[in-house]
Amino acid sequence: MTRACDLARAFADLVRHQRGYLLLEWIRQAEQDAPKPMKGFAGFLRQDLDAVTAGLTLPWSSGVVEGHVNRVKILKRAMYGRASFELLRTRILTQPAMPHQWASGGKEG
Repeated sequence: MTRACDLARAFADLVRHQRGYLLLEWIRQAEQDAPKPMKGFAGFLRQDLDAVTAGLTLPWSSGVVEGHVNRVKILKRAMYGRASFELLRTRILTQPAMPHQWASGGKEG
């Protein structure tokens, strides 16, 4: 259990400080002596290593776009079977997006 906690803290540090260059070493350590669920997680990370490394290294994020997609899906679900496409379109285009502080992950900018 101690090893799993240590690896989880190390992974959180990789994410928090965008240290993608250390990811492969973390995966090797996890696959070597971590509990089975964490070994599985490390294996999934290895399957798409380039994308995960980029996500932990590059400053760009698709978070704002994902937020808008989520907002549209919620509106669609709320209106399913109740209104026309035109009303849905109007609600999507006229409803304000989420506040700037939420869109940027809570950071003021």
